[in-house]
Amino acid sequence: MATTAAAGAAQSYTYTRPSGIDDGLLGLSTSGGTTERGPQPHPHFFSGVLTQAAPAAAALIGLADVAQTRYHQPRPTGFRDPVVTCNGDRLRLESFSACGGVYARLDVLEPAMDGEVHERGTTNVDVNGPLREALARVGGADPLHLAVGAEELAVTTLDGAVVEKKVPLPDRWLRGFAEVQVITAGFDPRAELAGHDAVRFLRSLPRGRGGAAWAVPAGRTLRLAGRPAPGAICLAGPDRLRTMLPLLRFARALRAYGPPVTSGSGPVASVWELELPGMRYVLTLSPERSRGFSGEGAVLDALATDEAAGDADLVGALLSFEPRVEPGLLAERSGLPLDRTKAALVQLGTSGRVGFDTAEAAFFHRELPYDASRVAALNPRLRSARALVEDGSVRFTGDGTAVVTTDGGDRNVRFDGDAASCTCPWWFDHRGARGPCKHVLAARIVRRDIVVEVAR
Repeated sequence: MATTAAAGAAQSYTYTRPSGIDDGLLGLSTSGGTTERGPQPHPHFFSGVLTQAAPAAAALIGLADVAQTRYHQPRPTGFRDPVVTCNGDRLRLESFSACGGVYARLDVLEPAMDGEVHERGTTNVDVNGPLREALARVGGADPLHLAVGAEELAVTTLDGAVVEKKVPLPDRWLRGFAEVQVITAGFDPRAELAGHDAVRFLRSLPRGRGGAAWAVPAGRTLRLAGRPAPGAICLAGPDRLRTMLPLLRFARALRAYGPPVTSGSGPVASVWELELPGMRYVLTLSPERSRGFSGEGAVLDALATDEAAGDADLVGALLSFEPRVEPGLLAERSGLPLDRTKAALVQLGTSGRVGFDTAEAAFFHRELPYDASRVAALNPRLRSARALVEDGSVRFTGDGTAVVTTDGGDRNVRFDGDAASCTCPWWFDHRGARGPCKHVLAARIVRRDIVVEVAR
């Protein structure tokens, strides 16, 4: 069963057997997770056939490579087992790099699956060295039998095959896993390359660590530039896409997603999606190679509102591991306005209860098998902002200005509609590009409280 230490940062996994490939059967052993029936020690999600065995095996190796890599200041690290979610018509496998700067996901879609779905839900799956070696030998056009979890009878009759792992999960790693979903929810498609053009582009990327580059659409392909331009996609550390290279022989298309940029934009995150037969292999890159997702601050405003937290509880109770969450339908079922329903989904993303699929521009339901409360409780800027509010350190001097008193002196916060600025060093350095500073966040909390009080 998967449990996370409250004060420490260790995740314990227990598997009934090691995952492996035996006589053409790829058996992925599951740890504790959540299903439609509630928590399960070893959920059994799927049994059947992977109709596209070779690309699936290569993509699984890619996920494993991301999970054990520090792209910034490489050094040995513990391996974090991938998270798998069965949404009924698809399997999603997710991993996150040890440095917190690369998120990877493999979506195995209905055309690549032929079998029986036993349950919907989320858990960790065991990925080990021998399994990785076996996956590297999978090739040809033959289908591969797949079992995600084992039948309950098989689980209870096993003897002496228990596998236990204990892996450190830093708080910044957990926060980063949540930040990715919120950041990418605002992205749009920026480029699409056909299979042969995708191969040429990815193979042309510079080797070595590299800095921030910008991929600019140029006819049927992309060219790298040193500066941003309208329509460009940030590609920070191009070598972080290298886990796509072994998949190029299966590639059908490459798509890139990102926020709108101008000639004056700074580095931003980006999503790179390689279309495979019946599958999608997705990499989300942080704005800089040395910059993990945990410090982006995209979730802070959502975490700071009590209304969104309450709405998230209501909306979360209506989720049932759908492959595509429909905000309009949830609004109708919950009785909430559409804008509050969407805000609740963002809140659920901050605690790992939904992910975001840029290919379908939609959230999907999953329950990360980690202690969700740590994501919010251990965010240092949010903790500091709430402490400033509790100490009475925020006072408004006008409709759009506030003074926040800290040990470092008074900080002036100015609001312009929903936007805000501050006179603190953090704001001077980042200009809001990495989320609000603690002073802006504290002022927003107080301003919301004032609005609620006046409404009463």
